[in-house]
Amino acid sequence: MTYSGYSRPDRVAGFALLILVLSGVAFYSLVVFWPLPEVDSPVTIKVKKGASLKEIGDDLQAKNVITDSETFVIATRMMGHETTIRAGVFALSDLRSNYHIVQQLVNGTPILRKITIPEGMKKEQVAAIFQDKLEIDEETFISLCKDVDFIKSLGIEGSSLEGFLFPDTYQFFEGESTERIIETMVSQYQKLFKEELGHRLEVYGLTELEMVTLASIIEGEAIYDSERPLISSVYHNRLNIKMRLQADPTIQYIINDGPRRLLKRDLKIESPYNTYLNYGLPPGPINSPGLESLRAAVSPADADFLFFVANGEGYHTFSRTEAEHNVAKKKLQRHRRKVKRQQAEAARKG
Repeated sequence: MTYSGYSRPDRVAGFALLILVLSGVAFYSLVVFWPLPEVDSPVTIKVKKGASLKEIGDDLQAKNVITDSETFVIATRMMGHETTIRAGVFALSDLRSNYHIVQQLVNGTPILRKITIPEGMKKEQVAAIFQDKLEIDEETFISLCKDVDFIKSLGIEGSSLEGFLFPDTYQFFEGESTERIIETMVSQYQKLFKEELGHRLEVYGLTELEMVTLASIIEGEAIYDSERPLISSVYHNRLNIKMRLQADPTIQYIINDGPRRLLKRDLKIESPYNTYLNYGLPPGPINSPGLESLRAAVSPADADFLFFVANGEGYHTFSRTEAEHNVAKKKLQRHRRKVKRQQAEAARKG
């Protein structure tokens, strides 16, 4: 006789399986969707690169967002997001359950920070800004800027990224890697070079490194954009006749307590960057030049000046001969003495 029904053992097994499935669903719901204590939102959490789920959970627990970090770890794994939480700083606004927290960490956008790097900064100064704004390790930043293999991977010829960290306003995610930050800055420079600078190098017989080096000296000298092409022409003229550049910014680069008024002994410092002692351009850039200085380096004014000196008001007096230059320097000295007297008089009255 044929019997088409289920045997008792089959029914028991089926019932046990159903209980097991229901228990699993209940456990999943309990761990993933169980309501969490109410706390004020948003809550900011920083996920470091390479952080474990336990470390993330401990941070959430320390901020009273969750009551148990182990439960958070289990919930994240059950949701299949053990390796999909990205690094960054997140503002969590929905704190109802582990599910909602994990979803924000996986699909949310990390907080962006706007960071402005001014023109004319040395790599150490740039590193200090990122350490202050993004908690990037300053020494790691500087070390990468001198890492020959890393520099080569960016397509830069040279032993340092000094000069190639393009000054601009950037937006970076909090928690962004140091490598990515540097790559972005160098890429910004390379874009500019490709679009409007590179084709002018041959006109003036400069290599790319020489162009950036000259631009960095112009950056160190000029305050106003209108003067940059004139300052550039002075240095081009000196290079053409093999005359020392005698550029004060190159001395500022090698002294330890600058920027300050230079002394005669500073001009005698033995260094390949001392353009008072050595002919030609220094070995490399002395800061990160901005757009206008880079343009000026390959687009100098059509002028025959060989000298310039500050006039005390932010601009410079340009001269063709040393005699004219000496007159301009004396005029600057008189201006400085006048300002000093006025300041003393104001202090006395005040």
